[in-house]
This record gives sequence, structure tokens and C-alpha cells, in this order.
Amino acid sequence: MRSAPLLHVLRQTPRIFMAQPIPFRNTGAARARHAKAMLLPIARQIADDLALRVHLSLDALRRGLGTKSDAQTVTQIMLLTSYLADAGFGSMSDEELHAADRASAMVFDAGRERNEWKLDEAGFALFASIATSYDRQLHRAPLWAITEASERLDRFIAGGSDRAPARKRG
Repeated sequence: MRSAPLLHVLRQTPRIFMAQPIPFRNTGAARARHAKAMLLPIARQIADDLALRVHLSLDALRRGLGTKSDAQTVTQIMLLTSYLADAGFGSMSDEELHAADRASAMVFDAGRERNEWKLDEAGFALFASIATSYDRQLHRAPLWAITEASERLDRFIAGGSDRAPARKRG
């Protein structure tokens, strides 16, 4: 009995059981889309959602109904606004940053001592100005700047330097 032609071919062909890589097409196109997206501001809906959270936290602190989370939120946007201003998107003076830092420290002190998470009128006015700047930055700054500011904040929160790590030159 003769073997079937296909069986004969399979017996002579070396078998490779290793998975073969799937050739990806348009990797250059994907990189180009990513690079373009990094140059554009974030989507309006995302910017609006982020800004709304900040304004809600700020309002809760103004009314004396704030929480530790609200205090952390306004402190984080104080830093993000400063970092974005450092990158050339908006402005924030050193005096404004130091005054906001002092106001934030007072909120955290009162929160820890009396469980009262509240901004006084001057602190509210200062953080309202910062929140407005942050809102503008979210709508105008490119994604790369927002990403770098966010990474800088993450490094600061983790206890490291808020400066960008040195990059390899190759």
C-alpha cells in the first residue's frame, strides 16, 4: 500500500514546534500616531472630568466638609500646576507656590488635630486661582507635558526627587 502524498511530504519536512513571530505591520505608523497624540492636548471630556474632581474637592474644603482625600487632591494639583508652568504651560510664581504650600500644610494640620478639613477664605481664593490655571493647562498643554508632570509628581510622592532621571545618551 502506498502512502498518501501529503503524509510523504510531512515525513520529509522538518517540523518546527516553536511559535513563529507574527509580522507586525505599520509599527512605524503606530509610532507616528503615538508621537502625534503626545503633541496634542488631552481629550476635552477627560480634561473636564479631571478639572471637575478638583473643583469638587476645593468646594468641599471651602464649606468645611472636606476630607483628607480632598486636601491631597488640591495639594497635588498645586504641584502639577507648578510643574506644567515650569514646562512653559501657564505661570505660577514662587510666592504663590509657597503660599499655597503653607495653606495646604494648615489644612493637613487641622485635619490631623481636629479632623477638620477646611480651607480658610485666603486659602480658598489661592487654590481657586490654581484650579483655574490647572483647568486651562489641561485643555491646552500637550499630552507629553501632562505625562511628564504626572511622572514628576509620582516621583515626589514616592519620596524621591521630583526632577526627571538622567537619560542615557546613545
